[in-house]
Amino acid sequence: MSRSALPLNGIHAFLVTARHLNLTHAALELHITQGAVSRKIAALEAWLGFALFERHARGLRLTPQGKALLPEWQQGYDLLLSAAQKASRRQDAVRLKAPTCALRWLLPCLVALEQQRPDIHVELTTTLEHVSQLENFDAAMVYGKAQSQATVLFEEQITPVMSPDLPLPTQPEALGRMTFLHPTQDKRDWQLWLAEQHLSLTMTRNQHFATMDLAIGAALQGFGITVADTTLAASELRSGRLVAPFPLVVKTGASYSLLQRADASAHPALAEVVAWLAQSAPPPGFASEMGSHQTKHPQP
Repeated sequence: MSRSALPLNGIHAFLVTARHLNLTHAALELHITQGAVSRKIAALEAWLGFALFERHARGLRLTPQGKALLPEWQQGYDLLLSAAQKASRRQDAVRLKAPTCALRWLLPCLVALEQQRPDIHVELTTTLEHVSQLENFDAAMVYGKAQSQATVLFEEQITPVMSPDLPLPTQPEALGRMTFLHPTQDKRDWQLWLAEQHLSLTMTRNQHFATMDLAIGAALQGFGITVADTTLAASELRSGRLVAPFPLVVKTGASYSLLQRADASAHPALAEVVAWLAQSAPPPGFASEMGSHQTKHPQP
């Protein structure tokens, strides 16, 4: 039989059945009858000239030949599937992945880009992961220590922010009477800022959130006071929806950076999108300029 007649549907049935070692379960996954699964595998075995499974009362077991073929066939099938997925993706869109915590800064940048260049479309996928890599995307915004091959957009710089509807603390020591909103499941951001104030407080009332964006949203609702990145909270600070009661801004050592695909499969407009986001990043000294939008009080 010609090699071109290799029954590929039979290979798929073999891979699914090898994972379950049960024809009934394989049939359910493939949405065909158990008999149809058996016929596909039988046709493949006939083409090969040897059996792939040993059939027992309790189910199936791979033959030595089946065990030998399984890893390479699985790898080959995965490559075919990956190629098909790449070919079916929208080719007119720059595929960008970003953590949800960055959306307060990123979304206005993308809206402005599409208004300026309506011929460029950015297809945004969000993730709760801060350090996820490119995978099948053209670019990925990541949070953490900047990688050597990444474009740094802005460094994280935090300061307490709160709703102006709450009583404003006049001294950092007064924070102990407030509800602390934490952008993570631990207290490290608040502890970092307080340490820079040379202040140790007992945090009696605490609320923890999965992202800084959620903590900022809670602060906007008057739920308490959070530490927030000055870039992510810039719009709310400028509008007065949030106020920063103290002038101290602390660098955490983390950055928001952009990884981009460097190979030939990258979208032709990727370089322009990266350049737009880079020029949209806050200039040096931005955090100190936010002081003009803060409610200041004398420091001890």
